Amino acid sequence: MSVSMLSTFVKPMHPEGRKFVAIAAGLSVLLFLLWEPLGWFGAGLTVWVYYFFRDPERVTPQRAGIMVSPADGIVSLLEPAVPPAELGLGDQPMMRVSVFMSVFNCHVNRAPAAGRITTVAYRPGKFLNASLDKASEDNERNGLTIELPDGRRYGVVQIAGLVARRILCWSQEGQQLGIAERFGLIRFGSRLDIYLPQGATPVVSIGQTMIAGETVIAELG
Repeated sequence: MSVSMLSTFVKPMHPEGRKFVAIAAGLSVLLFLLWEPLGWFGAGLTVWVYYFFRDPERVTPQRAGIMVSPADGIVSLLEPAVPPAELGLGDQPMMRVSVFMSVFNCHVNRAPAAGRITTVAYRPGKFLNASLDKASEDNERNGLTIELPDGRRYGVVQIAGLVARRILCWSQEGQQLGIAERFGLIRFGSRLDIYLPQGATPVVSIGQTMIAGETVIAELG
């Protein structure tokens, strides 16, 4: 198999996934010792865990004035909504774009647009199906408020789902993020909400497939 073909199927894995792949591989060895068919089941599980934590490189559009998707998945909601209070974005509705990630999507999260993080706010909650509208209010979440170079601010919220049980965010308040820069990860199925800044116009539709760091979700205006 050529190097180019190999790179098509074998993607880099985020370091967060190494221990889970090791656990799954160890379980597979044990299952092989007990009963070979179970071992093959464990081997398949190990491949899936690796696949879940894949972290491929992305090619971000270079034109100015755009926002890209922070996650792989499907646009599940596109409507005005009041952002979570902890983001400090006010009590007036902002255009919200929600991207739902299934357990088969890449779960590394990326910044929709370059800017400075002014707020990082975690809030515990429930683990409802992340595709539901009320998940934005009820589920465990971690939100970032990011200030654009022109002073406008937008919000991006990591929301845990029915299967997800841990939200990771390695970015901090005051940190500068580049467009499509990795800022976090959610384990095993979840959702990202993006609250667009004033003057931004969404350019996606409900049901559209998103590629984190590549698909343009809005024009900043």
